[in-house]
Amino acid sequence: MRIGVDLGGTKIEAIVIAPGGAEIARKRVPAPRGDYANSITAIRDLVLAIEKEAGIAGAPVGMGIPGATSPQTGLFKNGNSTWLIGHPIDKDLAAALNRPVRVANDANCFALSEAVDGAAKGADTVFGVILGTGTGGGLVVRQRVLNGHNGVAGEWGHNPLPWANESERPGPDCYCGHSGCIETFLSGGALVRTYRHETGHNPGPEVDAPWVHEAALRGDAAALAAFDKYTSRLARALAHIINIFDPDVIVLGGGVSNVDLIYDAVPKLWTQWTFGNQVTTPLVRNVHGDSSGVRGAAWLWPPETDNAEDVRV
Repeated sequence: MRIGVDLGGTKIEAIVIAPGGAEIARKRVPAPRGDYANSITAIRDLVLAIEKEAGIAGAPVGMGIPGATSPQTGLFKNGNSTWLIGHPIDKDLAAALNRPVRVANDANCFALSEAVDGAAKGADTVFGVILGTGTGGGLVVRQRVLNGHNGVAGEWGHNPLPWANESERPGPDCYCGHSGCIETFLSGGALVRTYRHETGHNPGPEVDAPWVHEAALRGDAAALAAFDKYTSRLARALAHIINIFDPDVIVLGGGVSNVDLIYDAVPKLWTQWTFGNQVTTPLVRNVHGDSSGVRGAAWLWPPETDNAEDVRV
């Protein structure tokens, strides 16, 4: 048995999964926003409670976090849950639980989940993409997360949009301090902004990415134009990944991953920018949905390394 924890900005979720991937138990509690010490306590209590429910004790724990742990300092960084920044969250949680804990970026956990027993099961190399409120990316090699020397491997959303045209430069400002990042073009909010630009007016609060998708399916001209731009940008951004990493499978997650037309349009487009123009890379929708992050956190402890040191590819 192994335990996965997904630490979000508003909730903390934990699951117990069996070696074959079957879910044994699941619990969720509110996250103590703005309070680091209480966050550690809440995670500890949640793990102990779900162990009791599952009738186990001392199971290995993996946790997905909205950021990264610096390999140089061991401290949390690059997260929008700012109360976690500057703390050794893995070490503090390990001390609270009296056992080793593995921690990885939540996008890495998503990619790992889909690589182990999801849409990319059996693939040697996987790039997992989250297209939602922001954009995240995770690299997995032979069912191991590729963290990188600086702990930022897969941070695809904070590279500039490749092959940008004049209308896309310099691009929207990004919270990271730069402009024109992929995230500013491919988040769900970016799709709505593109639709707004096509219509020339501000849509109501009911307009989100699924709404724009439905409008496109109805033949709405502005929505179709917005999706033409969106799929072009996604194709260029993923072509960049293919040219560098050339994964066996690319898996999409997040709210925008539910847009069916992406899976047909993007592979037809990305050959314009991939080196050699011959690409057979599968672009697939995730299997585990919102559960991918917490399942991937549990799979940070693969069976053959339960008693090994933390894996770094």
